[in-house]
Parts: sequence; structure tokens; C-alpha cells
Amino acid sequence: SFATGFAPLKPKPLDSIIDVGRAQNKSAQELADIWDDYHLGRGHIGTSIKAISYSLLERRTIDCRHFVLPLWKGSGYTTMFLQVEMPHMLFTGLEDYKARGTQAAPYLTTTYYREFAETKDLVLIRGDVVFASRLSDDEAKWLLETAQTFYLNDARYKLVERFNKRTREFEFKDVLRTLEMPL
Repeated sequence: SFATGFAPLKPKPLDSIIDVGRAQNKSAQELADIWDDYHLGRGHIGTSIKAISYSLLERRTIDCRHFVLPLWKGSGYTTMFLQVEMPHMLFTGLEDYKARGTQAAPYLTTTYYREFAETKDLVLIRGDVVFASRLSDDEAKWLLETAQTFYLNDARYKLVERFNKRTREFEFKDVLRTLEMPL
């Protein structure tokens, strides 16, 4: 279970979402395109990454399980709290987490499917928007992609490490600057 107390249900098996046998006959690009298109406008997001990127992401999340990201909304931003325990990532509003602690529910849950990592160098990612009233599909996709950049980009990862290992040195304004958001 995660710091919020949210214990994700067993992830939906990949074969309950797509026909894995038929997917084996598709190229990696065709499979990624089908996966992305299937999830459009359904309260879910679908994307994919290369297996080597997933491997780095997985290694880095072992020691650095938490982070904070600003999500631009209207004329300001909402701070989102990220919790990672692969193959899952959870995104919760930081204010909700502060107010409800372990009872705060995630806004977005993501699951990484590694079934095609070896054969197609592809890891499929499914995001489920839990609170559609607080998070659109586009915002969910931005959060996931941005979180991944902080774990996969060496310069950005230094901020994740600082947040997890040297908390007193962490400055949220450094995240805002990195994302070119107003302080």
C-alpha cells in the first residue's frame, strides 16, 4: 500500500484490455498507436515507453518513491503528490493528502504492463482517472509524462533525489523553474 493508505486493486490483466495474441502480430509502433487510440476520451489514458526507459524508471523509483509536481489550472497551479511502487504510480492532490493523510484517494492511478518489453521493446502504460471532476484526461497525460521526465532525465532526477534524500535542501521553486512555470 502507498503512503496515502490506498492499496491498488490487482491491476487489470493486460489480456482483459487487449487481445494479447493478436497484439503479438503487430509491430511495436502499430501496437503503441492502437493502445493510445483505444484509451482516448474514456477517463483513461494510454501511452507507452521503451523497455530500457522503463528499466531506468524502475531502478530510480526504488530509492525515490515520492515527488511533487505543479499542475497548471486556470491562473495558477495545484500541487500534486506522486507516489511510486512499480508497476504503479499514484497522483494525489497535495492538499488532499495533507488534509486526509492516509485516507486521501488518488486522482490518477497508472499501471505499467511489461508483457511486450522483451519481444517489442515496449512497455504499455494505462492511467485511470479516479476523479474526473478534478483531473481531465489531458491533465492526467501531462502529469504522467512530466513525472517520467523527472525520473528519466539525469538533470531533473537530481530534484527527485533531493526531495527524497535531502528534503531540507529541496526547494519547490526549482521544480517550477525547471518546468518554466511562474514562481
